[in-house]
Amino acid sequence: MPFEGAQFPVICAPLVARTKAALVEETRIVAAKKPGLLEWRVDFFDDIANTAAVVDTLAAIREACGGIPVLFTRRSSNEGGEPIAIDEPRVLVMYRAVCESKLAALVDYEMSNAAADVSQVRDMSAMHGVKLVLSFHDFMKTPGAPFIASRFALAQQLGADVAKVAVMPRNMGDVLVLLGATLQANESLPIPVVSMAMGGFGALTRVCGWTFGSAMTFAVGQSSSAPGQMPIEEIEAGVAMLRRALGR
Repeated sequence: MPFEGAQFPVICAPLVARTKAALVEETRIVAAKKPGLLEWRVDFFDDIANTAAVVDTLAAIREACGGIPVLFTRRSSNEGGEPIAIDEPRVLVMYRAVCESKLAALVDYEMSNAAADVSQVRDMSAMHGVKLVLSFHDFMKTPGAPFIASRFALAQQLGADVAKVAVMPRNMGDVLVLLGATLQANESLPIPVVSMAMGGFGALTRVCGWTFGSAMTFAVGQSSSAPGQMPIEEIEAGVAMLRRALGR
């Protein structure tokens, strides 16, 4: 599991407001719906260039979240994130400060970044007891099963605590490719895997991906961070229905 004691699958809700005050309000609204995890997408944050403000805002989120763990994510624009006003060395400074603060339970970093940068994030997160999600996103297509399998495996080789892959399907065949690769990775790797297909075709994976081994699914508390995310209430109902049917 991504963190101790969590229910499988973890339902993660994004926080995407642009100011500290708006994030605190968004956190209170979303936390009331009791997801298992909150993801702060800091690439939406207007003051991302101010590392002290980032840490201060993360502390405010923690105060408002009612004890729900927080996943800290700067999604790069290359993998679907918002354009930001800082370069990668300053992103690493921000990640170091977040890890040192121990306010986030997990941090997410794309494995497509420079190997030295990935290694730095691995070292700083491990030093401070923060779990590392290494992720890969393709917003244009669904690569073949061997490539998806290679991304899951690479995350594990690079020292991830959780391996995440998100792709964009063009048809239901692509959805099957993603789910099959997830099942294989879950059965073969020693770390949790997380996967989702985005957009309308991929909505199925957000409800049933856990039955193929995906340890986490993303759901909307107030605002979405990626195409195809569904409301927390609908995800909870779908997971509960499948759990009853499967006897789990």
